[in-house]
Amino acid sequence: MSPAPRNQNPHLRSVPNAGKWLPVLKRRKSQLECSAPGSKISFYRCVVSFVLALLMVSYPASADDVRVGDISSIVGARDNQLNGFGLVVGLAGDGDKDPVYTQQTIANMLQRYGLNVQSLVTQISSKNVAVVIVTANIPAFAKPGSQIDVQVASMGDAKSLQGGVLLQTPLLGADNKVYAVAQGPVAVGGFTVGTGGGGGASVTKNFPTVGEIIGGAIVEKEIPTTIIYNNDVELALRDPSFISAALMADAINDVFTNSAQALDSTSVKVHMPEGSENDLVDFIARLEDIEMSPDVPARVIINERTGIIVATANIHISSCAVACGNITINITSTPIVSQPAPFSRGGKTVVTSQTTTEVTENKASLVPLPELPTVEQVASALNSLGVTPRDMMAIFQAMKQAGALQAELDVR
Repeated sequence: MSPAPRNQNPHLRSVPNAGKWLPVLKRRKSQLECSAPGSKISFYRCVVSFVLALLMVSYPASADDVRVGDISSIVGARDNQLNGFGLVVGLAGDGDKDPVYTQQTIANMLQRYGLNVQSLVTQISSKNVAVVIVTANIPAFAKPGSQIDVQVASMGDAKSLQGGVLLQTPLLGADNKVYAVAQGPVAVGGFTVGTGGGGGASVTKNFPTVGEIIGGAIVEKEIPTTIIYNNDVELALRDPSFISAALMADAINDVFTNSAQALDSTSVKVHMPEGSENDLVDFIARLEDIEMSPDVPARVIINERTGIIVATANIHISSCAVACGNITINITSTPIVSQPAPFSRGGKTVVTSQTTTEVTENKASLVPLPELPTVEQVASALNSLGVTPRDMMAIFQAMKQAGALQAELDVR
């Protein structure tokens, strides 16, 4: 078989404007034939390699590819919850209205500064003070001296935490050990103004009894974290899926040969290659940077409280027919006053009510829907019916009951 003409090279035909690169390759032929003393590289092999490099630049990875680190986490490298009990002061009369535990907490704090007021605890005023619960999440590998954010929430009957300052509050873990200490001014995203009470008016925006202190806690003790077990690293998928676990293991094995194994729908175990034990950070960074295309389940999520519908791109609707009619029931109650005749004796005025019920049903025709394999076609077909989101919820539920909706239906 005679070789194909150079202008008919199948590799070059797949790249737009590939012919303009051929003169450059010809000029570099002598250099490509001898890349090192004593070695010779075929000119056509260089052409193929060059074209493949162009293909990699011209056709990037799929937009659906995501990094392993974005859809999974390292088992063992997790946050821990902290909480504490403290006082917010400087509330300008918006604090707790003298509850017992607020007065006792103030007395205990004053005793730390050498003031013993335990016998006068009932006389302590707490109108400028609020008892609060302080919560925070300490991340894995947080070192002593690093700062974390804290949330502050009123525990008593304080009206607002606006303008308050949190006094030094130790934050404890589940083992009752102190891992951080919080303190600082509380930032509140709301307010309450007005007189309130009978005849008064007040305006409240958002929740003024909840606030936050950015970087308000200093880590005092590091929580020990272990992520390597017998030279194995385990990845936990945030959205469990057997398909995604298998795809992740395959993608990792393409980079680290025969190192990954999917254990179940959530876990993928990766064995560390030889020599990577001494450079754990580099290995995990390369592991989390691997790209893959995760499985997206066919799912329709319906929130009846808010009227929100979310559908993934993989939903499929078989051929069916849909009719949607609205029924409106209007009940009106009209008061009727019945009075006795003029100059009659013993008569009384009686108020009765007359109830009128009206039922209105809109006409609707049965609309055939063909097979809808994509979410775009499903959206267009349902929008063509001219129905409201609440009607769409009922349609999806009826389609699921009829077996036409090939997707998981999640009603919340």
